[in-house]
Amino acid sequence: MSTFASLEALRAAAGSELGSSRWIDVTQERIDGFARYTEDDQWIHTDPDRARSGPFGTTIAHGYLTVSLIAPLLTELLLVDGISMAVNYGFNKVRFPAALPSGTPVRATGRLDSVEDIQGGVQTSTTITIETPDGTRPVCVAEVLSRLLA
Repeated sequence: MSTFASLEALRAAAGSELGSSRWIDVTQERIDGFARYTEDDQWIHTDPDRARSGPFGTTIAHGYLTVSLIAPLLTELLLVDGISMAVNYGFNKVRFPAALPSGTPVRATGRLDSVEDIQGGVQTSTTITIETPDGTRPVCVAEVLSRLLA
């Protein structure tokens, strides 16, 4: 985790690596819960029997489930003291280079690409890579925009 004492310290760190988060297990139970709440119960996510003969050999996590894990993992990578709040501002780019099989743990690594002044604080652009233990291809790479207010 990278902790910054102030917005000034954060500005000075633009371009730096932020390290790695903890591992989170992406279980079938988590995938099924996400499917229920989002009403996306496509068989490649929720039917292990059918998925065994499908293109991935098992069920896989939804791309949007993988993206949703960025929120808790990013807070483990970047912490700024002395701000009133941080809000998700959006994404410039999100890609899913590989499928995420059920039962696979993931973690995030990050790079603070830029810190730009906005009214009342800063906007950061951070590249977040969601990876699996095998490390062959990431399951998600996203350019995340956040606003941190003084």
